Amino acid sequence: MSLLAFFAAAILLAVTPGPGLAYVVARTVAGGRVEGLASCFGTAAGGFVHVIAAALGLSIIVAQSAVAFAMVKYVGAAYLVWLGVRLLLRKADTQIIERLQSQGARRALLEGIVVEALNVKTALFFLAFLPQFVSAGPLLVAKLVVLGSICVALNTLVDVFAVLAAHRMLASGAARAARARVLNRVSGATMLALGAYLALVRRPA
Repeated sequence: MSLLAFFAAAILLAVTPGPGLAYVVARTVAGGRVEGLASCFGTAAGGFVHVIAAALGLSIIVAQSAVAFAMVKYVGAAYLVWLGVRLLLRKADTQIIERLQSQGARRALLEGIVVEALNVKTALFFLAFLPQFVSAGPLLVAKLVVLGSICVALNTLVDVFAVLAAHRMLASGAARAARARVLNRVSGATMLALGAYLALVRRPA
């Protein structure tokens, strides 16, 4: 059940419009498909930075106290509920794609790494999200890295698709806002239910 919940939440979060998706689309508008794809690979690399940091940080917590790790899980579940509420309340039409200048594929790649690696919200999300689907044990770090890598891969696939279809996404502001509202509502409700479920379910020792 937890694995199904993980994939459901990871997929919905990947397709929910956010800063990362807006950035790669804006980069595509400024410099074309090549720069857009380069920025996708950059944000993916930046995402892996957060995966490794979360895995190592959580393993240290486990080494110090299994109780502390359990507390992290409950705090994380509460954070997921908060994210769900924010998604439900967010207005899609307030999301503005920043205007960028064409700077070349190499610059887009490096900038994508920096943008994602310095994204504090991504760091907080991985710290809250990943522990919900693992239990303390000798393979904790490996499990966290695998789950985190799946999240990054899903996000990157969605970003690549957005780059390839950027002209269609930008063709109609009203249609784009409508799609974003639907995605926000579905993702918000799912995250709210997921957080509540994970906070109440009895976790294996």
